[in-house]
Amino acid sequence: PALRRLSHHLLAPYQKGTRPVRDWRTTTNVAIDLMVYAILSVDEKNQVLTTYIWYRQHWTDEFLKWDPARFDNLTQISLPAESIWVPDILINEFVDVGKSPHVPYVYVSHHGEVQNLKPIQVMTACSLDIYNFPFDVQNCSLTFTSWLHHIRDINLSLWRQPELVKFDRSVFMNQGEWELLYVLSHFQEFSVKSSDSYAEMKFYVVIRRRPLFYTVNLLLPSIFLMVMDIVGFYLPPHSGERVSFKITLLLGYSVFLIIVSDTLPATAVGTPLIGVYFVVCMALLVISLTETILIVRLVHKQDLQPHVPEWVKHLLLERATILLCIRDRKKFSQSRTQSLDTSRQAENNDSTAKPTPSVCEEPRERGAVGGTRSALAFAGRPEGSAALQEVLRETAAIRQLLEKREEFRDVAREWLQVGYVLDVLLFRVYLAAVLAYSVTLGTLWSVWRDA
Repeated sequence: PALRRLSHHLLAPYQKGTRPVRDWRTTTNVAIDLMVYAILSVDEKNQVLTTYIWYRQHWTDEFLKWDPARFDNLTQISLPAESIWVPDILINEFVDVGKSPHVPYVYVSHHGEVQNLKPIQVMTACSLDIYNFPFDVQNCSLTFTSWLHHIRDINLSLWRQPELVKFDRSVFMNQGEWELLYVLSHFQEFSVKSSDSYAEMKFYVVIRRRPLFYTVNLLLPSIFLMVMDIVGFYLPPHSGERVSFKITLLLGYSVFLIIVSDTLPATAVGTPLIGVYFVVCMALLVISLTETILIVRLVHKQDLQPHVPEWVKHLLLERATILLCIRDRKKFSQSRTQSLDTSRQAENNDSTAKPTPSVCEEPRERGAVGGTRSALAFAGRPEGSAALQEVLRETAAIRQLLEKREEFRDVAREWLQVGYVLDVLLFRVYLAAVLAYSVTLGTLWSVWRDA
């Protein structure tokens, strides 16, 4: 048969240990091509990229030519790759031997053109930048070069046009976590310490992570917890429920961070932006809890506190209410005026009060008491006068107790007003900080989208 005769004709005198040129000065030009089939894994911790590519080589073997007319017009034949010379082209970034299928044959045309087509699972070292995780774009290079032969013996070139290689996604399986953006190609000469130059063909595989999974499982729960923290400010500060609510949120966020810690990429080079985002959210929750504790401290146990200082009243109950546009600031000023009038009236009553029976008795009782007193004085009974004095002292003590209680209520009311105004002020400052932080993250995300 023609195939057997042609195979015997080509391989019987062939020596695969020698570069297939008749003149040793002739350079063997190897054209290579690459198509990305799948992105298998991206190991951020070890900085390793695992891809599955379709790799093609093309060169001319001067000792594998024949006349098709002598072999039944046969213009192409497949020969064992182990029986002919194959260039020693490797990938510089190789870190481990992949599980690539073995393809034992190559195609040879009657002009001596050899085509070596094979799939390769490539495990290569890649400098991965995880700062924008999960919105990151990675650029990993695959450098093909001859490990031994310099550029005068083996030169490299691109099989197809760079534009065709760049946007070729015809065989790419795009159902995984990563999507292929484009593949760039670049030729260069490489030399070490002024030695002979080597030809290199670099392919830059640019991939982008699909962030939907991480957005749903990482960002949205964190955003929901922060929204609930902001809503928690609408709980009344004097009820005491706000502290327990915010402590529960803080504990829940801590458990959330423990759960997602395994999902975040861990490297010794840098920290992803989303990690900084989680830390800042935790800090905001701690600040919110601290503010709540401060406000609760102001509005509780006012009996042990003195009167609100005048400068605090001036800043918070007058200036701050105008600045914060609080609608019921008139109520604050009126209650403040009433408390001042009550305190002044209490002082006047204390200074002018006398132990007389007309303080807390009605007119009829006054006459009866007056008649009794005159009768007692007329009869000369000291026992009745002593009993009356005791009753008057008890009445004055009761009045003093009531006035003291009213004073305590005024102090409590003042501190409660100060606490409410301060709570509104700190809440708006906290809200402004959260909004500024959200705008910053949105800007970074927009920059990533534009890039």
